[in-house]
Amino acid sequence: MYKENQTNYKYLLELSKSYPNKSEVLSEIINLNAILNLPKGTEHFMSDLHGEHEAFSHIRRNASGVVRHKIDALFSRTLTTSQRSELATLIYYPEEKLDTLRREQIDLTDWYNITLLRLLEICRFVSSKYTRSKVRKHLLSTAKGFDYIIDELLNNDYDKTNKGQYYENIISTIISLDSAEEFIIAVCSAIKSMVIDHLHIVGDIFDRGPRADIIIEQLTKERSIDIQWGNHDALWMGAASGSEVCIATVLNNCVTYKNLDVIEVGYGISLRPLLLFANETYSDCDVSNYTPKADFDGDVILKDDDLQIARMHKAISVILFKLEGQIILRNPDFDMESRLLLDKIDTEKGTVALDNKIYPLKDTAFPTVDKNDPYSLTEQEAEVVQYLKNSFMRSEKLQSHIRFLYEKGEIYTIFNENLLFHGCIPLNKDGSFMKFPLAQNKSGKAFMDFCDKAARQGYFAKEGSIARAYGKDFLWFLWCGKNSPLCAREKIATFERLLIADESTWEEPKNAYYDCWNNAETVEKILQEFSLEEEHSHIINGHIPVKSKKGETPIKANGKLILIDGGFCRAYQPSTGIAGYTLIYNADGMRISAHEPFKGVQNAIKNNADIISDTVIFEHATDKIRVKDTDTGKRISEKINDLKLLLENYESGSIKERRK
Repeated sequence: MYKENQTNYKYLLELSKSYPNKSEVLSEIINLNAILNLPKGTEHFMSDLHGEHEAFSHIRRNASGVVRHKIDALFSRTLTTSQRSELATLIYYPEEKLDTLRREQIDLTDWYNITLLRLLEICRFVSSKYTRSKVRKHLLSTAKGFDYIIDELLNNDYDKTNKGQYYENIISTIISLDSAEEFIIAVCSAIKSMVIDHLHIVGDIFDRGPRADIIIEQLTKERSIDIQWGNHDALWMGAASGSEVCIATVLNNCVTYKNLDVIEVGYGISLRPLLLFANETYSDCDVSNYTPKADFDGDVILKDDDLQIARMHKAISVILFKLEGQIILRNPDFDMESRLLLDKIDTEKGTVALDNKIYPLKDTAFPTVDKNDPYSLTEQEAEVVQYLKNSFMRSEKLQSHIRFLYEKGEIYTIFNENLLFHGCIPLNKDGSFMKFPLAQNKSGKAFMDFCDKAARQGYFAKEGSIARAYGKDFLWFLWCGKNSPLCAREKIATFERLLIADESTWEEPKNAYYDCWNNAETVEKILQEFSLEEEHSHIINGHIPVKSKKGETPIKANGKLILIDGGFCRAYQPSTGIAGYTLIYNADGMRISAHEPFKGVQNAIKNNADIISDTVIFEHATDKIRVKDTDTGKRISEKINDLKLLLENYESGSIKERRK
């Protein structure tokens, strides 16, 4: 039947290798049709993690309250609130909780037996929306060694007396062989894996908080994940590619927040050459202006450690301003000449010219800045930068993490009819899409695609090529460029915030997108630009912290846009009033959770303390959302159609059936 269409015929011949006869095809069609009618898996959305690894880990473990919801649904009538809290903590932190119980030196035999039955009941509950083959895959990846036994126990039927004793013997044998704790850990891991079907990280894993590397290490273990790059992620991607200006910016950010562990401990990059240079160059300078934000509380006498960090801060800041000048001068299409400020400094008067005004500077001691050539590095500065560049590019762990960001990440993602991105789709004040001369006047989706391609060239293009050089510069543009879709501001006022006391210069005007995002028509227009015209399509956004204590809401444009940056980062929490928003999208609809600050892992383990969350269900599905309504469902439906064509060819004799 399809020999006249050689492409289709060859494809069907390949498909027949997996399904060699009619019975195999029929069996698979029946199986796939059944899958289409299962409830859709739960999607978990998180954004702006900013290195807060403990809070991230806890919210991932509790799945923004989903685990506790399952426990309450099963045991609200049989267990007290305290008992349900203890069971939840065990699932979140099984190794640590078991260690605590073991140190109490009590006979745990009865506890093991009761707890195992409860955990298996929870595991059975969370796995009920999946096919048995998918459950096996989860078990194989999270509970290897116990996967077969757990699979048996999940599919038991205690009403069948023939097998009741069989299952009881399995559990008693596990306990008698001193394997109960290993088995509990395996079941808890399986629960945490299956309670979330897919994880979305809507940008900004890096900076501010202490250990972004720990977060990425955990993300690499996720079974199903996508990432939308944030401006801080693009910055680290540029640093890993060898961009000197991105490296200087990364270090400036880390020193500003006294957050050096991620550099030295996380990625094994020594800052000693920078420290030696800073101590030598700025030993006679007053560096109180460069005190880390984490410690700053007004007029202070710097301790030795803080003094050295302040000197490092000044050293890397000056280097940064020079390198920023170089990248702006060689990329006039970035349209950022207004950020060239070193040549506007008058050291004799102690002022700087900015936007046609003169401002006094808080510091004028810049011994490495040549007023005739202010953007050139000194020989010593160049040596430090070269050392740091080599260190970033040779850090195996950093390179592995950045390759993971490229593999799982992109500028934007379309998933189940939702559009996910970190910053903005750049708009003009009238709501029209902003055109960018640097990208041949592309705008909207075309510009976002251009950005994605340029970001990849910065890391993967051949070293020494024009594409690689421009791509590295473009990663810096994504970090802080004028109306960059990740930065989403007209400027980043690093210079002004550090060196000018007048706070009116600190303003960082946002792109007009943020004036328009409450307008449902504008949001609909953006969705249509990405071919999303479904009634239940949304934009899911990060980047801008929601100041909930001032009455701001994360739900905008009549529910068409959801903002989930609520202040994961501790540095933002005083202004936001909360510790982050997360979003859950399951078969029943969408709900957003506002989280209170996390008080630490030890408090959670010792006191069974969870992150307190205020949850709002803002979009409830009238009928359960099924797999057939998702992207996966569309792919399955396409495969069913292909299998039906194969079946027609078997029946017509165009393709011969074979025994498997």
